[in-house]
Order: sequence, then structure tokens, then C-alpha cells
Amino acid sequence: MSKIAFIFPGQGAQYCGMGQDFYEKTAIGKEVFDKASELLGFSVPELCFEKNDRLDITEYTQAAMVTTSIAMMRVLEAEKGIKPSVAAGLSLGEYCALAASGVMSDEDAIKTVRQRGILMQEAVPQGLGAMAAILSMEASEIEEVLSDMEGVQIANYNCPGQIVISGKKEMVEKANEKLLSAGAKRAILLNVSGPFHSDMLRGAGEKLGEVLDEVDINEPVIPYVSNVTAQYVTEKEAVKDLLKKQVSSSVRWQQSVEAMLADGVDTFIEIGPGKTLAGFIKKIKRDVTVLNIEKLEDLEKLSDL
Repeated sequence: MSKIAFIFPGQGAQYCGMGQDFYEKTAIGKEVFDKASELLGFSVPELCFEKNDRLDITEYTQAAMVTTSIAMMRVLEAEKGIKPSVAAGLSLGEYCALAASGVMSDEDAIKTVRQRGILMQEAVPQGLGAMAAILSMEASEIEEVLSDMEGVQIANYNCPGQIVISGKKEMVEKANEKLLSAGAKRAILLNVSGPFHSDMLRGAGEKLGEVLDEVDINEPVIPYVSNVTAQYVTEKEAVKDLLKKQVSSSVRWQQSVEAMLADGVDTFIEIGPGKTLAGFIKKIKRDVTVLNIEKLEDLEKLSDL
């Protein structure tokens, strides 16, 4: 029998229309979106389904993404009865994993990421920070180049050959030059609104800790994998501190997937917009089953599980 992981994408995968069929054609999906609107004080369906200039702004993106992925997950669970053995998410997606594992209620996950988005948006003035994708270079080689550079660090260990760096804009640009000289195939500045998962976001993490003080955390029904440690979390005591650190720490996605593989996971179901995580996993281990659920019709892919 398959050992299944639910996995959830992070910021950057959003697009206009995401989750619309789940909202319009299922009672459970509609309930999740409408509850989010009630909690947040604005129309989440309008944010997600109608052309607007807010969906790509961090303080709105995060709540929109988490609402959408949770709605998809709850419909999947109800219609297919599939129960995962573990959950994980890339950066923002970790909050969907918290909901999947029972650590946070759906409502608290949505409310918390709304505050997280605002704090991250406000943490660094526009233009002072930057992020860049470094392609076709070993993580250890990138770490070596960055070891004597202050103000820039690895933000994401996505998969072999794709690492993201983050920090002060001028330092990221210098690092790009050094990494290209050291053998990176490409170094691409990303179109993002801040230097996420860098020390520049440490203050936002501290403020998020104050938000989390008011949130109820439950014992995990199933474990989830922490971005910060790439290890299974099976007890609630560590959760808040890990989430506080996550904002300014490296996202160890490749290592998280490797931990799940080592635990015997052989089927990954990506729930949410896009296929980003499916692409990463195929580069980590080619011969595993990876399915993505972003349209209602995609649920048919799960019939054989």
C-alpha cells in the first residue's frame, strides 16, 4: 500500500482563477472560501477569481494561496477519503501542512498567514532586498562562495541544481557575479517584493511570534515536516518557535523530501496552484509517484490510490 504525503506550494504559484471550480462546484470548497472572507474582512473569491492588482502583493497572496490549497484539500479528503501519512509545504505552504496535520485549524492557518504576509511585506523597504535563483551548481559550492559574504544567504534548497539566495540587493548582485565566475550556469534575479528567508526578515519573525502567541496549537494527528529543520514534527511544543524562525531561515525543501523518502513515502500529492513541487521532486527522485491537484477534474487521478 502506498505511503502518501500531502504537499503544498508556496508563494509565486498563484494565478487568477485558482480554485474557482472548487468554489463554484463543491459545497465544501465554497464554505472554506466564504469562511476566509468572513475572517479577513474582504472577498477572497473576488481576490482569487477576478483580475486585480492585489493577488501578487504578499499581504494578500499568502491568505489567497492558503485558502485555495486548504479548500482543495478538504474537497479531496471528503470526495476521495484519502488520508496522508505526513504533510509538508514549501515556505508559506507549511501552513497548509499544519492544517492537514491538525496542528492548526483551517481558520487559524488563514488568519495567521494574513498577518504573516503583512509583516513580511512591511519588513524591508522596497528595493533594499533581492532574491536570485542559482542554476546548475552544487549547494555545497554555493555555500562555500557565500561563506565569506555578509548580507546574503541561501533562502531555498529546492532541488539539485536549483538554489535560491536572498539578502541585501547589492550583496545578492555581487554573489550572482561570484557564483557565475565559480561555475553556476545562470543567476537570475527574481521578481519578488522582498528578501524572504534572509536575516533581513528576522524582525518580521519576532513579530509573527507575538501573533502566534494568540493561536491554539494542537498535537499533530499526523507529522508534518518543518522547513527549518527538514525533520518530522510530532509534538506541538516546537511548532511556534519553528514558525517564527521559518520567516528568516533557509527553506530546506530538498532535505524535507529526502526525509519523507527515507520514511518510505512513495506517493506525493501536490495540492494547490501549479506543479512547482512536482517538478522539484522529480529532480530529487525520479521513480516516485507525484500527482498534482489544482482542478476539480484532477481528483480523478486519485481513483487508483
